[in-house]
Amino acid sequence: MKYSILIILILLMSCAKKNESKTVKVETPIKMTDKSVKFLWREDEYDKELKDTVNTIFINQEYCKNISEPERAALGFVSSFIGSECDWDGKANENYDNLSCKINTALNLGYQCSNTHLSFLRKWFKNDQKSLERLKDCSAVPYTASVQNTFDYINILTKGDTIKITFKASGVNMRSGNSWSYKEEDTFVFKKDNLLLVNSKESENEKDSF
Repeated sequence: MKYSILIILILLMSCAKKNESKTVKVETPIKMTDKSVKFLWREDEYDKELKDTVNTIFINQEYCKNISEPERAALGFVSSFIGSECDWDGKANENYDNLSCKINTALNLGYQCSNTHLSFLRKWFKNDQKSLERLKDCSAVPYTASVQNTFDYINILTKGDTIKITFKASGVNMRSGNSWSYKEEDTFVFKKDNLLLVNSKESENEKDSF
């Protein structure tokens, strides 16, 4: 009798293991919907502390609430090299990885050029060696720096598996009294669980002095 019960238990455990082995974890595929969105723009806003009107960056918060991961990665990549009113969270730490930027905050990417920020992007661009190399030049520059770039606008167009980001950036060198601006169009292709930057077109710099 004892042997019969033991055999039954062994058979039941064997069946359970077989059923477990048949259980396959199915990942929900990422879906992107076609859209054209104004992601970032500039407007004049009254600053109570300064008691003056300043030109500042605004971000489409409604779009950020339902943004897809590929779009988040594409925007995060573009913003890795240009500032968006970035400032240190307290004082700059010894690793310079506590720089808070408006785009990173809106996209929940962590501090600019931090491990959180770059790990997310490296995961999404894991099959794009050129983009991985470029991420080594991630720019952690606060808005108070004498030489800096910042965004004037960013638009994003999603169609099928393609994400196209167009933006205008402007820069200034307070030491030399020079300024510049340029436009860029970056095209990304979504491949199941990664992104590829397939094309990047940049206009000539428009230079000025002050």
